[in-house]
Amino acid sequence: MPEGRAKEIISGATELSGDARAAYLDMAFGRDAALRARVDRLLRAAEDRFQFMSAPTSGGDVQTQSGQMSEGPGSRIGPYRLLQAIGEGGFGTVFMAEQETPVSRRVAIKVIKLGMDTHQVIARFEAERQALAMMDHPNIARVLDAGATETGRPYFVMELVRGEAIFDHC
Repeated sequence: MPEGRAKEIISGATELSGDARAAYLDMAFGRDAALRARVDRLLRAAEDRFQFMSAPTSGGDVQTQSGQMSEGPGSRIGPYRLLQAIGEGGFGTVFMAEQETPVSRRVAIKVIKLGMDTHQVIARFEAERQALAMMDHPNIARVLDAGATETGRPYFVMELVRGEAIFDHC
């Protein structure tokens, strides 16, 4: 298996968990049980390495001023009303949201998860935001806005691109 393909599979697997990850790896590796087992071990080791980051850094639950544990459907981030979660990765959640002022439009907002707000993760998140903001390509969502939530977690707003999920496409 070419190295690029292996990295692509591992990258896709890190975004999944449980039965969804198992099914994805079964499909990706087919009959190569030895390679699949090796990738399983690598993924588990990576998860164990970053497990300490899954708890809030404050030592307890972090609450917003409205008393909610975290942003979710119905809550607001600046001029954006969150409608639904549409994606989730290791460090952040992407929501479909509606901007109501100064213009009305649907957007996507990526927010760092609670407890993931370490200096290293924030630096990576800001680098991703800056890289996307500099790109000008019709197949890459444009960055429209950025900021921090009431709890201080960074977010950025992108144009909402509707399309087929990568797993469905593949």
